[in-house]
Amino acid sequence: MPVPRRVAVVGHVEHVSLARVAALPAAGDIVHIDDPRVFAGGGGGVAFAQLARSPAEAHFFTAFGDGDAGDASAREVERLGTVHGARRDAPHPRAVVLVTPDAERTILVVGAPLHPRADDPLPWALLASCDAAYFTGSDPATLRAARAARVLVVTARRREALVRSGVRADVVVGSARDPREASSLSDYPVPPAALVLTKGSHGGRIETAAVRMRFAPPPAAPTGGGAYGAGDTFAAALTWYLACGLPVADACARAGRHGAAVLAGLDPRDGQLPLEAP
Repeated sequence: MPVPRRVAVVGHVEHVSLARVAALPAAGDIVHIDDPRVFAGGGGGVAFAQLARSPAEAHFFTAFGDGDAGDASAREVERLGTVHGARRDAPHPRAVVLVTPDAERTILVVGAPLHPRADDPLPWALLASCDAAYFTGSDPATLRAARAARVLVVTARRREALVRSGVRADVVVGSARDPREASSLSDYPVPPAALVLTKGSHGGRIETAAVRMRFAPPPAAPTGGGAYGAGDTFAAALTWYLACGLPVADACARAGRHGAAVLAGLDPRDGQLPLEAP
């Protein structure tokens, strides 16, 4: 099977503050947090961190706001791989993530996500040389640029951008439990080759024009951490294994192990596993 030489992520990065709480606050509560972590996260940031754990060149097309949060996020992701970042004259978005004892995460986002745009002076033509691209941006024109990659995976959160772009994704990936992401092939005027929806510890399902099938969860998911970043890590690993030439069902089975691995800790990057050719 081919070993991908170059992979890319197109999307956003947030300045994340993550911590444990005994319970989510009710009206008027004061909640004390434990074990706080601060890092560059968000859908694009976490996926880029996972793809950077591969033997391929990892490229990240994104945008940064001004101030300390933007500068810190840029420095952090630049340590992982090659970053093509536009600068915005706006505050960089922040996210506060609260993890409860059941490992579930609640996210409060401060400011709108900053996505790259096709009119940003970034090397968009480079995407045509990528073996795979994972898209979690918002600009349909940048999605059309990402379609030049050999394999294109799009998060179900960006269904509107995908519809407006008019392109056909190889895979759309999301969570069946998230109302923003749950969908079927009939929801796409240009259906992707496959729709993959995860269901946490129950594995997930795959829908194509020819078949609907389920894929099993990994044998044993670790405990003690939080679910933040598990879905983005799964999507990045899925992108990698599809670029390696695996059928979608086999790619989902392997990606599930990567998504589950981050459940062992709070910062998802601490648990991300290396990506290797199958």
